[in-house]
Amino acid sequence: MKVLVATQKPFSAAAVKGIKDIIEAAGHEFALIEKYEGQAQLIEAVADAQALIIRSDKVTAEVIAAAPALKIVVRAGAGFDNVDLSAASAKGIVVMNTPGQNSNAVAELAVAMMIYMARTQFTPATGSEISGKRVGIQAFGNVGRLVGAKAKALGMDLLALDPFLTPEQIKAGGAEPVFSVEELYSRSDYVSVHIPALPSTIKSIGYDLITKMPKGATLVNTARKEVIDEEGLERALEDRPDLKYITDVAPDNYEALREKFGLRIFATPKKMGAQTAEANMNAGLAAARQIVDYFATGNTRFQVNK
Repeated sequence: MKVLVATQKPFSAAAVKGIKDIIEAAGHEFALIEKYEGQAQLIEAVADAQALIIRSDKVTAEVIAAAPALKIVVRAGAGFDNVDLSAASAKGIVVMNTPGQNSNAVAELAVAMMIYMARTQFTPATGSEISGKRVGIQAFGNVGRLVGAKAKALGMDLLALDPFLTPEQIKAGGAEPVFSVEELYSRSDYVSVHIPALPSTIKSIGYDLITKMPKGATLVNTARKEVIDEEGLERALEDRPDLKYITDVAPDNYEALREKFGLRIFATPKKMGAQTAEANMNAGLAAARQIVDYFATGNTRFQVNK
């Protein structure tokens, strides 16, 4: 089987070597396309591939239609909204992610973002401490639990909301369960967002929720930009000059917001959550192993388009 690794934002050289070794040791062909400039190059490369490993690359219906031999796509990371799941399912293609492999990197970034905003983006202005503050974790999965553990170690109190977990499971993770998103926002000095971009969550965090946050609160988004209603965010920051927002996915009008709100808003230059050497390696190798296992045994444990 031909396994194509297609990454506009490449894996590290060490991760590529590890992926190649896993693929070839199982008797499959390894192919690589990095830093490609557009969908046309991806469409050309995937034409004869049976398996595809991607990062944030977009696997559209057009890409899928151009890959008649494709059997499996693995997104090296947790999010999979960059893959057209309906088009894949229609062609009988299995789509998987690699949950948990980037979790620690994202969690460390979320906590670092809280400190960065608490310390007024490391300017000489007087900041505050996060110890003794309350963080609300919106989605208490792999990343959320790690954010909670790190925040708790720094002296923070934890609230968590997750409709897929019981109160007992949330308590076992060290957090107090809350039962509505309104309660989470109204009681949290920091809200750390970890929800996926789904039809039910896109633009779900807007003016009404953000303005429920206590005085001086900070919203931290290491999830997806689509879950934020950016017009509502701007209005909230206008009406509540005490609120702050930090994200690793810049809003569409970030430069205008930065000019308008100054140190109350910050976005990293690119999505940074998984940008560590360890996460890069972990996710890439996991993707390769899942493909090898799928071809050997039919294992679809991490399939997301069931």
